[in-house]
Amino acid sequence: MRPLPKIMVAPNGARLTTKDHSAVPVTIAKTVACAVACKEAGADGIHAHVRDAGQQHVLDAGAYRELIAETKLKLPDFYVQITTEAVGRYTPEEQRQLVADVEAEAVSIAVREMIAGQDDKVLRRFYHDTHAAGTAVQHILYDAGDVHKLADMVSEGIVPSDHLQALIVLGRYAPGQRSTPSDLGKPANLLLSLLPYVDWAVCAFGAEETDCLLAARKMGGKARIGFENNRINRDLTCAKDNAERVRELVASLPEEKA
Repeated sequence: MRPLPKIMVAPNGARLTTKDHSAVPVTIAKTVACAVACKEAGADGIHAHVRDAGQQHVLDAGAYRELIAETKLKLPDFYVQITTEAVGRYTPEEQRQLVADVEAEAVSIAVREMIAGQDDKVLRRFYHDTHAAGTAVQHILYDAGDVHKLADMVSEGIVPSDHLQALIVLGRYAPGQRSTPSDLGKPANLLLSLLPYVDWAVCAFGAEETDCLLAARKMGGKARIGFENNRINRDLTCAKDNAERVRELVASLPEEKA
């Protein structure tokens, strides 16, 4: 399994539409074009949601397979991660079925969504089957409770310990969905103390997204950036597109400069 990209763009998320910003990609063609632009800006992977004709988030295996195929035609080596995000609509069973049907190289799965009301035997079979199929699972962590639960599942053998990946989400449930770099220390230190071998990244809601991702880099983490979490640049202007958000981060990372 491939390690997480150093910079993964999350261009659309489950809730934004073109009413929120005209550059939110809500079709496969526009998502692929966004991936191309973001690669040119410095990203090496994409975390993408697919939408229906009404721009609503859907767990559609056919749409995901098409997105992956079209992206790989343009960018053969680009990392493509799908999502099982429930948005209050999809059950753990439906999320697991999507993963089995798509057979993607990578998928993000929220710990709290997947374990809800589920039997440990079912979860163990799912995570191990997915691992055996070569699909990298990035475990989404919203708070310390999620970190502890992931560590417990690893210690109990429910989640395989090798190629373990995680994403710390900052600000999702904070007032106004705003985060600051100071929010990172507690969850990151906890994660690294419990699972020191984890390949981890951070995403951050709000206008301090770039600074939060720089703080993560200093701690050895990777970055997920884009409109799913924030559309505001450091100077408080609205980014014209996802590639602009990637460029700002790259410009702030001396090791990423050409």
